[in-house]
Amino acid sequence: MSEQARVSQGDSSVMSEDNTRHGSPVAHHSSFPALDGLLLFFSLNLALQPLVEPDFGWHLRTGLDLLKNGWRLPGVDPYSHTMPDWPWVEHAWLTDGLIGLLYQGLGFAGPLAVIAFFAAVVTGAFGVAAGLARVGRTYRLLAMAGSLWVALPFLGARTQLVTLLGVALVLRLWSLYRAGRLAHLWTIPPLLWLWANLHGGFTAGLLIFTIILLVSTATRLCCDRRPALAARLDEAPPNWPALGHLALVLLLAVAATLLNPYGWRLYGEILESLNNRFMLDALQEWHPVSLQGRAGVVYVGYLVLLGVAVGCFYRRIEPLRWTLLVFFLVQSLLHWRNVLFFLLLATPLWAELLAEAASRMSVLVPEAPRRKHVLLGLALVVALDLAWEGPNHLQRVAESGLAPGQFFQTTQYPIEAVQWIRAHRNQLGARLYNDYSVGGFLLWWMPEEKIFIDGRMPAWRIGDRWIFYDYAALTTWEPLELGVLDKYKVDWAIVGRNTPLNLALAREPTWRAAYQDAKVSIFVKQEE
Repeated sequence: MSEQARVSQGDSSVMSEDNTRHGSPVAHHSSFPALDGLLLFFSLNLALQPLVEPDFGWHLRTGLDLLKNGWRLPGVDPYSHTMPDWPWVEHAWLTDGLIGLLYQGLGFAGPLAVIAFFAAVVTGAFGVAAGLARVGRTYRLLAMAGSLWVALPFLGARTQLVTLLGVALVLRLWSLYRAGRLAHLWTIPPLLWLWANLHGGFTAGLLIFTIILLVSTATRLCCDRRPALAARLDEAPPNWPALGHLALVLLLAVAATLLNPYGWRLYGEILESLNNRFMLDALQEWHPVSLQGRAGVVYVGYLVLLGVAVGCFYRRIEPLRWTLLVFFLVQSLLHWRNVLFFLLLATPLWAELLAEAASRMSVLVPEAPRRKHVLLGLALVVALDLAWEGPNHLQRVAESGLAPGQFFQTTQYPIEAVQWIRAHRNQLGARLYNDYSVGGFLLWWMPEEKIFIDGRMPAWRIGDRWIFYDYAALTTWEPLELGVLDKYKVDWAIVGRNTPLNLALAREPTWRAAYQDAKVSIFVKQEE
């Protein structure tokens, strides 16, 4: 075996491969099939979510049009009448195409296949992450189920979940490399190439790999200067040839990401979005975590519980793991969008903490029958939760996939208005206004219409046409800037009921309400 392989085997990776010396091997490697099955079913129950993600509609429309046009990407925006000359970069084009293939290729079961696809992606991501912990299967499944439960508000048909799986795979490949399987690291460049075409979050993979390289280099420098430090670490840093190897792989990975339909423009689009202060301040997913809703309370409670568990059961010295966890913890607190990443990285830590807690508890409950009673009680709790919530939830998921038109009648999406529009299209205008939250939905259900705005467009700006800023002026300013409608020559509108814009248009003599229901109003501009 080469020196590099021997050094690599001394460390377990970011997520720690050598836990048996910090707890009972029995606790760390036991598993309990009945409980395992319930936990897996519970996790799948969480991962399966109906198609209510606001951006799903435009991703699906893009995918279906890709198939229709022979996988040729549009040069400019084909879906809005407000920004038709915008040079659109769709960073998730390949995922869109896969969604379109599933939706179109499987007929009536297509929507259900899309639901299953995203459930498989997120379950796979957390499963791969949990597998980084060298503990028993039951502890890995417990950690995965708990993480998915906390992540529930962020799950669904979201292309970001593809990036979550990419992060998990990068960490897994790094773990294999640190275990001495050197060839696995060469999988990183092709993985990043594929990832760059599946979702713009591939930059998270490059960031993680950069952190791995920098922290490993700093740790190696410290160990070379203070040899006694190396014996205290639970993460033996790579040697210098291995670090050179890592740097080369990172450079190749960056180069591989340029092999996409947009080249360097893909990076430009991502940077422009991340630097758009107005967009970041306006969109909820970019806001800091708060305690104003259930999701924030659950997440903060999760962090408190994790802190207590770490204080009680964690005694390892792992600089790289610490760096990654602290970095993504801070990012998750700064932006809701990043909560999933921290939950993913903390999953293997939770598995190890649970195994260590079980090991210590086995001293208090030494008899095997008593331990089995504890496990039986836990299994009953999971089973009761599934019996209470599972059937209703799965019924809604199935209805979403097999009868989406009927399902959307129970949501906030204006499916009833869409049905009315189809029957009365000749009574309406040519240039539509729609609320931001339903733009993607309308592209799904009314593909023949050009929309006003959707989730692709917050950072788009050409001259005086800054569509997201104009949308905010029209819907949130006091008084509302109704001149925006004239600026974009809007002559009919689908507006949420009881919103400021709905009330304002109802008072305008030049606008007439053509349709109303509990969700939306449809206004038509009168000819002057």
